Amino acid sequence: MISRDELVRACDTLLDASTFKDYTVNGLQVAGRDAVGRVMSGVTACQALLDEAVAWEADLLLVHHGYFWKNEPIPITGIKQRRIRTLLLNDINLLAYHLPLDAHATLGNNAELARHLGFEVDGCADGEIGKGLVWLGRLPATRSPAALAEHIGESLGRQPLLIEAPGGGDIHRVAWCTGGAQDMITQAWEAGADAFVSGEISERTTHLARELGIHYLAAGHHATERYGVQALGEWLSREFGVEHRFIDIDNPA
Repeated sequence: MISRDELVRACDTLLDASTFKDYTVNGLQVAGRDAVGRVMSGVTACQALLDEAVAWEADLLLVHHGYFWKNEPIPITGIKQRRIRTLLLNDINLLAYHLPLDAHATLGNNAELARHLGFEVDGCADGEIGKGLVWLGRLPATRSPAALAEHIGESLGRQPLLIEAPGGGDIHRVAWCTGGAQDMITQAWEAGADAFVSGEISERTTHLARELGIHYLAAGHHATERYGVQALGEWLSREFGVEHRFIDIDNPA
């Protein structure tokens, strides 16, 4: 067992959470019991994940998508009330990290996605590794857009939506940012990438890809962000001896 406050401080420090300007609260969002022996992780603190945490008698729930987002309604009613009530009634801590977990140099979503897909990391288009969100790298060998899409689908268990840029050619230089980063495609193009991989796609993304001449692969918000929270949970297990379990709540989006 470890004290909740010690565990939270360790995560805050590791992820340098206080330095990120984010759309939500990073760190402890809902306080539960003081001692932690069981940590459950998942992508989003939805009711299904909360129910799994209750059934497993978790002391702390670690997620990438927590609560209290900028511009969301303030009243704790409806779905928000049911979720928070579940945590409070069962004395479960909720610990959430958004952009700090995307950016971390070794445990973050972008780092873990690169590891799973075999990308060779060169740096970031918008800052140093560990701070930047648009990562840059190379494929081990040049691939066609269709071949890269097939590889991503096999690796993540979800076939990406491929937007091929007319005349874009094969792919060697690649940029990526997990989740809902489709509007960073311009930064990827400015950095010289042949293709940009992210999670979601908007109507405008198709036109941007075609007109910029950069291939775009929308590999799924959930599918691209499953790995950072798992890596952080395993780090907690190694560092503090807590029991860790990752639960993947299926989400095709």
